Amino acid sequence: MIYSYDGSYDGLLCCVFKSYQEKEIPEDIILADASCIPLLPMTYVETEMEKAKRVEKSIPAKLGNAANEFIRQAFLTCLPHKERYILLFLRLGYRYGASVMKMLTNEIVHTLFKAVRHLERESHLFKGFIRFSVYGNVLVSEIEPKNFVLPMLANHFCERYPEEKFLIYDKVHKMGLIYEPYEVEIIPIERLDLPKIDELEEKMRELWKLFFKTIEIEGRHNLRCQMTMMPKRYWNSMTEFK
Repeated sequence: MIYSYDGSYDGLLCCVFKSYQEKEIPEDIILADASCIPLLPMTYVETEMEKAKRVEKSIPAKLGNAANEFIRQAFLTCLPHKERYILLFLRLGYRYGASVMKMLTNEIVHTLFKAVRHLERESHLFKGFIRFSVYGNVLVSEIEPKNFVLPMLANHFCERYPEEKFLIYDKVHKMGLIYEPYEVEIIPIERLDLPKIDELEEKMRELWKLFFKTIEIEGRHNLRCQMTMMPKRYWNSMTEFK
């Protein structure tokens, strides 16, 4: 049996509810609009807020607050089959309680911890690597993360630019973090068409590139070290490398 759902966190919690209700563990949990055609029977799980809330309340009550936050972060990762891993983790947690967070030799727990570490590292790097450009009175940045990092970045940039208007667009997940003073929202954006930058923005970019080049000590140039500290896959969205 395979479950399909709408891709939301509440939808996944409803899959957990159904797993217990039907006394079964699905072979996989996939998005309803997934392009693959499963060989096993598939059941679509409706998102029902009452069921989702029951599961949501049970997680901190039985596994603790740390596990609750951990599950929410695991849902943001790019781990293949993350939904089933989360389901299996919760089943372990309901059995062993808060100690599940210490069961790092368990394959399920270890896999999720590894995925969450990757999410945390990527979001940490983006806090330093994001570059904004000015379009009118709005700061705009485009990123290409592997994980869905926008929820992890929201507090950092909202606190850093509390009086600005800005947009961080995730080109991979087609989502945008939109902020205007003291209001923030993450919404789907299928496509972002930006206008041509103005003369002032062009000059600022050139100045930043000049600064980046000028501060380098040529005798200590080490491309390998640079790529270790600043992985090359981030360069496409960084002004100094364009």
